[in-house]
Amino acid sequence: MARIIMQPSGKSVDCAYGDTVLMALEKAGYALPNNCRAGACGECKVKVTNGQFDQGMVLDMALSQDERKQGFGLMCMAKPISEELTIEWGTADAKPKLFPPREDALFVVVDKKEMAARVVELRLRPVGQAIRYWPGQYVTLGNPRDNIPARAYSISNAPRPDGELVLQIARSEKGLTSNWVHDALTVGESVKVSGAYGTFIGDPSVDTPVLCIASGTGLAPVLALAEAALRRGFKKPVTILFSARSKDEVLSQGMMAWWRTKHRNFDYKITLTREVADGYLNGRVDVVLPQLFKDLSKHTLFIAGSPEFVDAAAVAAKALGAQESLMHTEGFFTQQQPVATDADHLQAP
Repeated sequence: MARIIMQPSGKSVDCAYGDTVLMALEKAGYALPNNCRAGACGECKVKVTNGQFDQGMVLDMALSQDERKQGFGLMCMAKPISEELTIEWGTADAKPKLFPPREDALFVVVDKKEMAARVVELRLRPVGQAIRYWPGQYVTLGNPRDNIPARAYSISNAPRPDGELVLQIARSEKGLTSNWVHDALTVGESVKVSGAYGTFIGDPSVDTPVLCIASGTGLAPVLALAEAALRRGFKKPVTILFSARSKDEVLSQGMMAWWRTKHRNFDYKITLTREVADGYLNGRVDVVLPQLFKDLSKHTLFIAGSPEFVDAAAVAAKALGAQESLMHTEGFFTQQQPVATDADHLQAP
C-alpha cells in the first residue's frame, strides 16, 4: 500500500498494490482528467515532485522525454514503487483546477449535418494543440473577419485523443452567428475557437443516481457528461429526460438508444410538449417528472436549456425532494457570453 500526496492541499489517498495513481484518486473521489487510460492522450499528465513510480508503456507523443526529465508522468499508467508519491495537482482543498481557456485555437470543420429541425451538428478537429476541457463546458465560435460575433456553444462530446469537438447549434431567428453556421459555414473551412469555459461539470466522486434534464441544445452538455460517466464505468443509474416540442426537434436519439443497449445502467426518456406520438411521453417536464420519479432526494441532477425551462424543471425536482447541493443548472441565454474563469478557481461539482 502506497500513499499519494496531493499538493498544495497536502491531502493524501491510499493506493493499493497494482493500482495506478489515477485509479487510487478516482476511488477516493478525486476528478483527475483522463481519456484513453492507456498512456496515449496525455490528459492525466501531472508533475511528480517526490517519490518513485513505474511509468509503464506510454507514447512519446503523450509524454515527451523532456517532460519525463522534468518529473511529469501519466497517472493512468503510473504505479507507485515508493511508500509515498507526491504530485502537483488540485487546489488548496484538493479540488481539481479548471483548464486555462485558450483564445483563437484553429480548427477545421470536418463534418456538418442537420440533426433535427433548426439544429446542425458541427465536428471540429484541431490544427495543432487541442483545447482541454471538462465535460459540460462550452466554447465560443464566430467569424470576426465577416463581423460575425463569437457566441457560446456547449461541447456535446467527452474529450477524445484527437481533440475533436462536437457542437449542436440551433438556428436563432435574429442570430448572426447561428445563421452563419447554418447557411455559410462549410466542411473544410477553418474556424477559430476559444475556451473552454463554464462550471456545469460532473464530479467523478458522485456515488448517487444521476438524472439529466434538458431541452433543445441544452442536451449537448448533458450528452458530454453522460458519455464521460459511462466511459469510465460509472455504476449508478444514469437517466436523461429530454423535452422537445415535436418529433422533428428530437436530438441524438440514435446515440442515446445505443447507450441504452450497451450500458445496463443508462436509460433515456423523451417527452413532447406539442405533439402526441407513439413511443414518446407527452407533456412538459414539470408534469412528466412526477410520473417518472417519486423521490429525487438521493439523485444528482444536471438541468440545461432555456432559463425558463431550467427554472421550471428545478422547481419540479425540488418538489420531489431534490437537494440544492446536488443540483447543477445551465441556462442558455440568447446572447450568452463566456465567463473567463481563473484556472486556479475551484470547480463547482
